[in-house]
Amino acid sequence: MLKRDTTFKVIMLLPLVFLTGYFLILVGSQSAFFSLDDFLAQLGQQDIRSAIALSLIAATTSTVIAIVLAIPTAYALARIEFPGKRLLDTFIDLPMVLTPIALGTLILMSWNTAIGRLLSDIGLTLPFTLAGVILAQFTVIVAISVRMLKATFEQIDQRQEQVARLLGCSAFSSFLQITLPLAKRGILAAIILTWARAIGEFGATVMVAGTAKGQTATLPSSIYLAMSMADLPKAVTLVVILIGISLLVLFGLRMVTESKR
Repeated sequence: MLKRDTTFKVIMLLPLVFLTGYFLILVGSQSAFFSLDDFLAQLGQQDIRSAIALSLIAATTSTVIAIVLAIPTAYALARIEFPGKRLLDTFIDLPMVLTPIALGTLILMSWNTAIGRLLSDIGLTLPFTLAGVILAQFTVIVAISVRMLKATFEQIDQRQEQVARLLGCSAFSSFLQITLPLAKRGILAAIILTWARAIGEFGATVMVAGTAKGQTATLPSSIYLAMSMADLPKAVTLVVILIGISLLVLFGLRMVTESKR
């Protein structure tokens, strides 16, 4: 029996070892092209500092908007019964299965409708603007936010909300005082994961807002521009920055989920 257990563990661990080695090769390959002097010199360039700032601002803004809308949406899907619920629940997941380029195309096409032209007339334009970057990122991440938060609300025992209602709380008061505090770690995990997805978004952002340096060029699109111009030092610098940000975010997510357990 002990020998069988050992064999089972080895079989389960082998794919883990393979994947770890593969990702180490991917990340470690940067060391062959990385130079600290080049890295520090590139950090002094205005377009790189602009790409970092734009990525942080856009990702944070789009995440805030997504979470604010996703919390009531996810709660409604998790708790409230209404006609067509399954259909809407499926439809909300559409951005998760469509490619970012397709989503970007849909955004641009929607801007040629009557509503889009009305928004353009009042000054809200998308191409080569920060608003375009934020809208593209929001479109990509909002479904992820809803799905994560729906799972969080479904794990909360409804009896606690019902007890609060019996004690005189209104539905809204019960939601604020009982449900949200119980869901806070799930909400925080959703914020971290959707923010990480937003800062790495490329396809929809490029389709909607372009890659104008200093205006709409985020970290991913700046990497694409650097590689297209064979500017390897700049591309490596941007990749290292993006890897560093991603690892910090993933570490934060791990701390949150482990604390939740």
